[in-house]
Amino acid sequence: MTAVEPPPKALPRARTNPLAGIWRRPVTAAAFVVVAGIVAAVLLAPLLAPHPPLAQDLLHAQAGPSAQHPLGTDSLGRDVLSRLLYGGRPTLLGMGLAVLVYAAVGATLGVLAGYLRGWTDRVIVAVVDVMLSVPAIIITLAVLAIFHQSNTAAMLTIGFFASANLARVIRSSCIALREELFVDAAKVSGLGPARIMARHILPGLVGQLLVQICLFAGIALALQTGLGFLGMATPAPAPSWGGMVGEAAQIMQQDPWLLLVSGGVIGLMSVAFGLLGDGLRDLEEDRRRSTGGQLKKPVPAAAEDQDTAVPPDGAVLAVRDYSIAFATAHGPRTVVDSIGFEVRPGEIFGLVGESGSGKTVTGLSVLGLLAPSGAVTGGSAWLDGRRISGLPERDLRRIRGREIALVSQEPMMALDPYFTIGSQLSEVVRSTGTGADGKEAVRRRVRELLTSVHLRDPDDVVRRHPHELSGGMLQRVAIAMALAGSPKVLIADEPTTALDVTVQAGILDLLRTLRDERGTAIVLITHDLGVVADVCDRALVMERGRIVEEGPVEDIFHRPRHAYTKKLIESTPSIARTEGRIA
Repeated sequence: MTAVEPPPKALPRARTNPLAGIWRRPVTAAAFVVVAGIVAAVLLAPLLAPHPPLAQDLLHAQAGPSAQHPLGTDSLGRDVLSRLLYGGRPTLLGMGLAVLVYAAVGATLGVLAGYLRGWTDRVIVAVVDVMLSVPAIIITLAVLAIFHQSNTAAMLTIGFFASANLARVIRSSCIALREELFVDAAKVSGLGPARIMARHILPGLVGQLLVQICLFAGIALALQTGLGFLGMATPAPAPSWGGMVGEAAQIMQQDPWLLLVSGGVIGLMSVAFGLLGDGLRDLEEDRRRSTGGQLKKPVPAAAEDQDTAVPPDGAVLAVRDYSIAFATAHGPRTVVDSIGFEVRPGEIFGLVGESGSGKTVTGLSVLGLLAPSGAVTGGSAWLDGRRISGLPERDLRRIRGREIALVSQEPMMALDPYFTIGSQLSEVVRSTGTGADGKEAVRRRVRELLTSVHLRDPDDVVRRHPHELSGGMLQRVAIAMALAGSPKVLIADEPTTALDVTVQAGILDLLRTLRDERGTAIVLITHDLGVVADVCDRALVMERGRIVEEGPVEDIFHRPRHAYTKKLIESTPSIARTEGRIA
């Protein structure tokens, strides 16, 4: 009797911090420190300012920096440092109000339009188009005429009309996000639209929202100081950064130092906001491409110590106590539970199981290609004695193609329809750095690769686009691309599923040839037991994310031990079976 499988373990759901990787980027970290430092100094102006901002000392007008006045004095003898600190308050307050309205209105309109779609989307898009067509500066000037020199009213107006651009960006991202499977699962579980938008959609947009906020903050600061320069925001003699620039411009010929100080602070903040926005954008892109971080399974100290041990000698690929989970509407769900296997050089190793058994996701996770909602939650994977599970994306990029490569189930997924086969293969050869320097060397390497996968006329193939080749030829090209970096391990995910029997036999012969001539270890992921019997040396059988049987192919077929393996063998069609139903 087969033991009943226990339900998947519930794992803690961790939240991704959009600012988590900021300290690994020196430029972004420096920009963040500048912004945070200036904002903190402005907030602490009563404690840091050496003099009142309006106090005049006409005997020391336009004095240079000194111990009493660290940044000198203006034309009325007022301390420049004190006025910068106090003048930052209305400036940053106006900028903050504009950013707050920009984020609140833009994110709300974007999420509502992108998620609800239908008439809601049409109405919001029409409103956004009107907002973009209205001259916001003229409206702002009219608001200033109605509300006499009101810094608050002016910046609220600027933030409101600028939010239309943010709404468009958020709407586009939300349309793609609402098609994710976890959103469908949330709908099926009975969650209403408001809860789905708040709990599932909006958290996924936080990173992009931060990027847009930082970029707009620099624009809002420039607009606010521009209004101050024109004397239309903060009324004199109250200090503001824009007003100080205007005052310094009047005496620029006599004392350019004042313009350098006041304008320098504005420029420094604007550049810092821009660099911070660019850095957050790069972090957001890295987060989307990365595979880890959303799920984390606590590992006991003893398990961690055991995990860091070197795998057995002779295994080019080893997986130990390996678990994978995906985030769902009901929390993380384990799809691969504590599996382990080893692949040796020159061996064709089969991962067998029906659809949904976890074989493909296991192969993709070893390459670091899990979807953002999935993560390796336990165990480790080793490649030629080096642990590769948990490596940063930049380290995984150095390994992919050079030490371990993938042949996907559908070759068109690996090929760009807009470029010729030759240009795509040349790009792979150059990126893997396999010693092909110069155009002629790259051309020779491309021809060698196409010849090695038994394509009869490589010179003709390199000139063709993917749609001009047959399915079997495309699969051979995909294998050639995978071999460009001379990897030690080749993961072949259902490489023969979409091919007819004759072409399938040719691809299997090619895999055997690669094993024999290059000594490449091949992990063959398939549900076809006939393919396993034809080419594999050893295989393991997976059911619902667990290994139920492993061993030499001959033992698995002639002496199966597990009931699931027996059912798989019985369900394989055979021309020898002339009667009875297939299980």
